[in-house]
Order: sequence, then structure tokens, then C-alpha cells
Amino acid sequence: MKPLIAPLMALSMITGEAAAKDSQGIRISAAGTQPTVQGSPDYFTGAVRVDGPFKGEAPARVSGATVTFEPGARTAWHTHPLGQTLIVTAGIGYVQQAGGPRQEIRPGDVVWIAPDVRHWHGATPTSGMTHIAIAEAQDGSVVTWAEQVTEAEYAGGDHQAAFPSSRIPMGPVEQTLCARQQAIPLIAASMAGSDMPALSVALNQGLDAGMSISEAKEILVQLYAYVGFPRSLNALGELMKVVQARKQRGIEDDPGREPGRPVPVGEALLAAGTANQTMISGGPVTGPLFDFAPVINRFLQTHLFGDIFERDNLDWRSRELATVAALAATPGAESQLRAHMSASLRVGLSAAQLQSLADVLGKAGDQPAAQRASAALAQALAASKA
Repeated sequence: MKPLIAPLMALSMITGEAAAKDSQGIRISAAGTQPTVQGSPDYFTGAVRVDGPFKGEAPARVSGATVTFEPGARTAWHTHPLGQTLIVTAGIGYVQQAGGPRQEIRPGDVVWIAPDVRHWHGATPTSGMTHIAIAEAQDGSVVTWAEQVTEAEYAGGDHQAAFPSSRIPMGPVEQTLCARQQAIPLIAASMAGSDMPALSVALNQGLDAGMSISEAKEILVQLYAYVGFPRSLNALGELMKVVQARKQRGIEDDPGREPGRPVPVGEALLAAGTANQTMISGGPVTGPLFDFAPVINRFLQTHLFGDIFERDNLDWRSRELATVAALAATPGAESQLRAHMSASLRVGLSAAQLQSLADVLGKAGDQPAAQRASAALAQALAASKA
């Protein structure tokens, strides 16, 4: 056994020398040893904290930090000569390229911003956001700062830019309802009135116009929150009959897709739902009713605007068309109808499209619903001008 001792000792000496040499190339900054820096008001709006800053030594040129934005806080407009990577670790935030839509970012999202692209990023009005920011220097420069993001820019500029593109179709505001959109109010109103023959006709009209089965199901599922579970369950049963009958006639409808983005849970769900509610409502939802029964608003935020409105297999314009029509067909829901008419304008539906919704209901024979819809639209337009 003795002949093995010398080689083992030699190996241990070589290994020890290599480890000592490697340790000179690794530097660990222990948690809590790096100073926390407050974001300069020259470059940020609101409360911003910068933790764990790091910078590679030449010839490396990478640097970065963990940046935490309190609700409403954001960067100024800026560019990076070699681009920037953001890794979102907590909260809900925004990022926007100049001339493009404001986009929502969440934990786990990785954002790449190309070199010299003018942009800003920060938290939503109701949720803080933390991300790791990584960039490289060119000729010693990592960032070029510009002017602050205005309140109007932060709010999204126009209605369309204010919402996640996966839920709000981008492009010019339309003045007419397409064939698929015309079917949505008929589906919703007939469901609200428990008129199964009319619902069958409306569902066939929607499917003939290119509505997917997934979209039809989503409309009927969402409306349980407005007109009740029994009507929703009955309507889903009617949809099953319609789809089966169409298959027997040799019609293969588009199945559509299930939601592609995971719905958050826990406090993240509350934050997401509150942000959605705030954007759709045009501001934080408060009032004596919610002071009297605050749990109802929490249910709205976590379930309706969280669990349901976070599902991305139906865009928000379609959701509002369905909601407005269902409420128009429900006597006694005029105040909620007015609120959702205003919400419809915020998500990018035009006044002409909403008047078309009322006309569609009238042509289908529901004059009271059509009148309620027209009156609510007039009130929403007057409020927006005021």
C-alpha cells in the first residue's frame, strides 16, 4: 500500500494549488454587505431601491443590480448602447418601447431590450415590482438617460396601449362590429334571459362567423359572475348540444385554445386582479358599498378580475361586449351597465361599435335591452367628456 502514498500526496498538493489559484478568480459579495442605494430623482419617478450592484472587472464589461420599484414608480426614458436584460423576480410591472404598447411583466418573465432602443420600465400603479437588470458598457457607458416619463405616458397614452396586447387586440379603433363580434351580444343577452332557442341561434351564428368553441365557452363561463351559475350551466349545456349537432351535420368548428398563461395565485392573484380592475374601471374602485362590505370587492379583485380576466383565451373587448349585453338584458342593473359602457370605451371599443351592440339587440327583438344600452352609452360618453 505504501507505493500509493506518494502519488496521493502529490495529487493532493496539485489539487490544493489549483483550488488556491481558482479562489483568486472568484469574488463573493455576501448578502447584506452591499449598500442599498435610493434611485436618483434625476432618473426615476417615485420610490426606487437599488440593491446588490455589481460590475465586472476589465476586460469584462457587464454590470447590473436588483432594482425594486414601489407602486407607481418607474425609470425615466433611456437607452443602453449594448442592450439590457431584465429578469422579473416579484410583483407586476410595465415595460414600454417608444412608439409601442405598454406591456405587462410578471415574475419569471425575461425581457430583452435591444441596443439603443428608447424605453422605460417600472411598477404598476397598484403593485410594486422587482427585477434584476443586466447591461454591458460600451466605451465606459452603460446607459443614456433622457426625460422623465409623464403621467399620461405612464397611464398608457391611449386606451389600446394601456392594456396587455394578449388581451387587447392592437391596431386602429374600429367603427363597426365584425360578424363574430355581432354574435357576442346575442349570446350574452339570450343567456341572461334564459332564452335557450335564441341562444342556440346566436351560438350557431357565432360559430359560423369564426368564433372558436373555446371563446364561446369562455363567454358563458365569465357571465356566471354577472347573471348567475344556473344560467351559465344551462347555457354551457346548450353549447354542448349545438356543437354536437353541428358535428353531426359535418361541421368541424375551431376548438380554439385554452389559456396559455398561468393564472397567478395567492397575493399575486390579488395584485393582478386589482391591477386589472383599476385599468378597466379607470381608477381604484372605492365607495360606501365597498366600505360596508369590503369582502365583495376582494372577491371581485381575486376572482372576477383575477381568475377570469387573467385568462387570455378571450380578449377584453369581447369580454366587455358580452358583459354589456348581459347587463342590458337585465332590468335593474343600469348602474353596472353604465360602468361597463365606460369600461368598454377604455379597452378600445368605439362609441359606434357600442351603438351597434344596442342596434343588434333591438333587431333581435329586445327593444328594452337596446334602449338601456343606448341610454348607458350616452351617459358614458357624457361622463368621458366631462
